[in-house]
Amino acid sequence: MPFLDANDARLFYTESGDPDGFPVLAIAPGGMKSADALWSNMPWNPHERLADGFRVIGMDQRNAGQSSAPVSAEDGWDTYTKDQMAILDHLGIDQFAVVGMCIGGPYVMGIVKAAGDRVQAAIMLQPIGLDNNHQAFYDMFDGWKAEIVEQHPEVDDAAWNSFRSNMYDGDFLFNTTPDEVAATTTPLLVAMGNDLYHPASTSRAIASLAPNVTFVEQWKDDDHLPSADEAFRDFL
Repeated sequence: MPFLDANDARLFYTESGDPDGFPVLAIAPGGMKSADALWSNMPWNPHERLADGFRVIGMDQRNAGQSSAPVSAEDGWDTYTKDQMAILDHLGIDQFAVVGMCIGGPYVMGIVKAAGDRVQAAIMLQPIGLDNNHQAFYDMFDGWKAEIVEQHPEVDDAAWNSFRSNMYDGDFLFNTTPDEVAATTTPLLVAMGNDLYHPASTSRAIASLAPNVTFVEQWKDDDHLPSADEAFRDFL
């Protein structure tokens, strides 16, 4: 199983599909537990749906799945962006597309902001966002922390709280402002969310702000998934 040691982390990653196809980085759902294996439980799995014609790269985010890393008060969205870009650089991939579900929505925007000239297209599936739900994200972080805190005895409460604030004190997409979305020239496809963590209001706002956007409202149920799958592939 491939691992990359980078940014003081040990990052697990996968490759599937056509090795000669256009590269697509697939960032899994799961909040702080975002791990590549979780795609298998989703209505749309890029490792299956893009196997014909695309080179799909998946990964476990730091301290999720099989990836591990130290924890510090400075950790935040940019820490994860650096990990994601490190895997692409390690594989020698310059131009690519990126697909992110759930927490993958902000991760997608982090990559677009950091390396927009390399991102040919970006798909955000039910992106997380702020809509009277700050506490839900704090609670989600604390639940993840409780599962791994014993692995990091050197990290005090102040550092954990700083990390949580860096992730979830922000507005809108937590790591991206409405103005930054409006300035994004990368082609975006947004598939709408509709629950506490993935509010429809966030998806609609992105779709109204981004200048080069495709918006898919219905996609997860059996009636709409075939047409959504075609739309996703055509977009990429």
